[in-house]
Amino acid sequence: MPLDQTQPAAATFVFADIAGFTALTEAHGDEQAARLVADFCDAVAAELPAFGGTQIKTIGDALMLRIADPQHAVLLGLRIAHDVLTGHGAPTVRVGMHHGPAIERNGDYIGATVNLAARISGAASGGEVLLAAETAALAPLIEGVLYESRGRQALRNIRDPIELVAAVRHGHPSQQGLAIDPVCQMAVDPQRGAGRLNYNDSTYFFCTLACAGEFARHPERFMS
Repeated sequence: MPLDQTQPAAATFVFADIAGFTALTEAHGDEQAARLVADFCDAVAAELPAFGGTQIKTIGDALMLRIADPQHAVLLGLRIAHDVLTGHGAPTVRVGMHHGPAIERNGDYIGATVNLAARISGAASGGEVLLAAETAALAPLIEGVLYESRGRQALRNIRDPIELVAAVRHGHPSQQGLAIDPVCQMAVDPQRGAGRLNYNDSTYFFCTLACAGEFARHPERFMS
């Protein structure tokens, strides 16, 4: 019997999660963390139809998505990173993606493309949309979007370093005017923050006094 030579269809696979989720859980407890995850998942699900996206699965606080068009994937990634959870007390979100073929098995997808998308997501910072340069090349001209080089990076369990870029909205920084609590990674309005501390000539703002106290006891733990 001849082998089936049909190649799996290519798509952009996106991983999105709440940055610093472990620290957030430790600082605010399981119940608040679970509520944030539920809000995050609901907010992302509401965005998917407009971008032709489908949710493949959730993994803790992370979502795995599939979008056929890489341009739509970039725009959705920016929407997820900057718009679905915003304002004082919102966690930061990071997004990574890669475009290519993957094998479908019982509603899930496996393969090198999915593995690389997950690794790229893990390399992203809070509020960042990170992708391989070859994926960006498939969506080179998106109105209002720029690509910033992040250089060639070695990713865990990926043989060769990958050239990465960040998708950035032109002239529209995320969480404008908000600080990031270094303990739990939540956005903090400096005018509404529960605490403020100076350390090494820098000022840090905190969403709760508990976070401020944790930072005061062990500031070195929260220095990136």
